Amino acid sequence: MDFATINIWCWIIPLIVGVLCAYFGYLIGKGGRTPGIPQEEKARWEGKNAQLERELATCRDQLASLDADPGNTVHEFDARVARADFGKRVKQDDLKLVEGIGPKIEGLFHNYDIKTWKALSEASVAKCQEVLDSGGDRYKVHDPASWPMQAKMAYEGKWKELHRWQEEHKHGKL
Repeated sequence: MDFATINIWCWIIPLIVGVLCAYFGYLIGKGGRTPGIPQEEKARWEGKNAQLERELATCRDQLASLDADPGNTVHEFDARVARADFGKRVKQDDLKLVEGIGPKIEGLFHNYDIKTWKALSEASVAKCQEVLDSGGDRYKVHDPASWPMQAKMAYEGKWKELHRWQEEHKHGKL
């Protein structure tokens, strides 16, 4: 081999190898491509996406309405304030605080998953009567008409009003 010809081959061999690699890379890339997503599957996913977008918008609207509604405020329970205003020791979500509810009736309400003042305040009088009726004839003498109202006062921390109401309406009668 002549040194004069080596110089030219140093350029030709890498050029040929580069062209061949580019060509084979193109063929491998073209042959390995997967076809696009079928139209029906694409349409299905777009429909699902649109449905989820609507559900998200509904959730955002509900959240905005909850934030705008002042009736959905969270009331913090403070036992010291309750004792000072109500005149006796108060445990949070003790349904027996409501005039006319004792330990057994409280147990009936717990069976119906009404365990908090908030839950009782949101229950209708008919629901309260249904709970009483589930206990049998011995609970027919009780009148639950004021129980949701009393529970709402307790939930909202209106201890003075609740105490005054209970003093004026002995035995929980309206």
